[in-house]
Amino acid sequence: MRLTEPVTGFESVAARLPYKCSDEAMSYHRPNTQVKSMRSSFVLVLIGLNLNSPVGAADVRVGAATVLITPDAGTPMAGYYFARASEGVHDDLFAKAIVIESDGKKAAFVALDLISTTRDLVTEVRRLAELATGIPGDSIMISATHAHTGPVLAGRGARDSSLGSDEGPSRKFRDELSPKIVRAIINANGRLSPAKTSAGHGQEGSIAFNRRFHMKDGTVGWNPGKRNPNIIKPAGVIDPDVPVIYFESKEGRPIATYVNYAVHLDNVGGAKISADMPAILAQSLLLFKGPEMVTLFSAGCCGDINHIDVSWAEPQKGFENASRMGVILAGEVLRTWPKLATIEPGPIQAKTVMVPLDLPELKPGDVEKARGIASRHQSATKTDAPTFLETVWAYKVLDVSAREGKPNEVEVQVIALGNELAWVSLPGEIFVELGLRIKQDSPFRHTVVVELANGSLGYIPSRRAYQQGNYEVVSARCAEGSGEKLTDAAVRLLKELHGR
Repeated sequence: MRLTEPVTGFESVAARLPYKCSDEAMSYHRPNTQVKSMRSSFVLVLIGLNLNSPVGAADVRVGAATVLITPDAGTPMAGYYFARASEGVHDDLFAKAIVIESDGKKAAFVALDLISTTRDLVTEVRRLAELATGIPGDSIMISATHAHTGPVLAGRGARDSSLGSDEGPSRKFRDELSPKIVRAIINANGRLSPAKTSAGHGQEGSIAFNRRFHMKDGTVGWNPGKRNPNIIKPAGVIDPDVPVIYFESKEGRPIATYVNYAVHLDNVGGAKISADMPAILAQSLLLFKGPEMVTLFSAGCCGDINHIDVSWAEPQKGFENASRMGVILAGEVLRTWPKLATIEPGPIQAKTVMVPLDLPELKPGDVEKARGIASRHQSATKTDAPTFLETVWAYKVLDVSAREGKPNEVEVQVIALGNELAWVSLPGEIFVELGLRIKQDSPFRHTVVVELANGSLGYIPSRRAYQQGNYEVVSARCAEGSGEKLTDAAVRLLKELHGR
């Protein structure tokens, strides 16, 4: 997998950054294997950075880079409702960046092998990246793959705070994360070269499943278990679309591949750090295109989608299932390659809008009850621990209460390349039907919808799901109809940018 290396230029920026990133060992872990590490200083990355003069409207330039963000051993892990420290590294976590320049304007796309993004992280990275590269903050999209086997993040709410996200190893990870992400953007910007862009769509329906089901008792169940005899049918659909965006130099040298797919990354489990399925996807594509290509994976709308096939009795978990899914998805990307069509050069356009989302209603006594449940959860033994849904509800109530009645202000962003290709960011775990509606109503030929981008509010169900209830609705920090507000905003921005 491609590692970062120093680029040159822009000496004055280093002194203006609020903190300095120390040298780090750049390495890629495989089971029982670690390649020789490389060291790269954030200050050296900044020194001599070449911002390059604008190019003509007929030319597109692209650069890509990766930076290691694996946390220290012992850092609390994200995918749990109880404190669990990491116990080693199965495969490394990365920040991956692609920078595109067209008609003198630039945009950057970043994917993090993390469970989520936070608004303060995105704001900080945008500010520093704009200072270092000149790329406007509103033209930078930062998303998370939703890997559950990574560190907890400060700023994600009461639950992660209870797991230690604000102190110790977690605080150290967060303090070092922003400059590492900025470094990825800087490196990608420093590698800009004339490029060709092509896009296509695969279809993969065998590794993603709606995890909500109509049950015989009239309820809608959530993850009801394999071969549960009480299942009637799925309560929703999936999105099998596999957008593939490929960037190569004018001489045919691979630069980057951007892959988007709607499925939860919760295969691996355990206490070892892992990027889950996207690590295998990247490894597989490198076999085809070589070690210099960066593969950036982003999550489509998969708030109600996971990898569990309830009709198949075999267990689906661990590194083995992550590998199986990664190889299958890579296979579909490779099948799509002959169908990739050239994207006509056009200007970069970006637009964002902040959307206010109402809070869910709290009843008198809810906050006191939630505090009691959270206290039991943090100190409970097996005999008096609250149930899973009680715990989910309690932390939701505490987060909603902390807003003191103020609506959530979240960002919807659209970045377009010409009149054919557009990316949409959504700030949470979005139900699949909402993402499908955006794609259906978009005037762009290729529309990539990216969840968990530019911050995250947690689960954002569809209006229909609010009537059905269960886990995602119990967890939601926003009121019914919030998802539809986001889709309306996204479609409006897409229509405003198309044809300009």
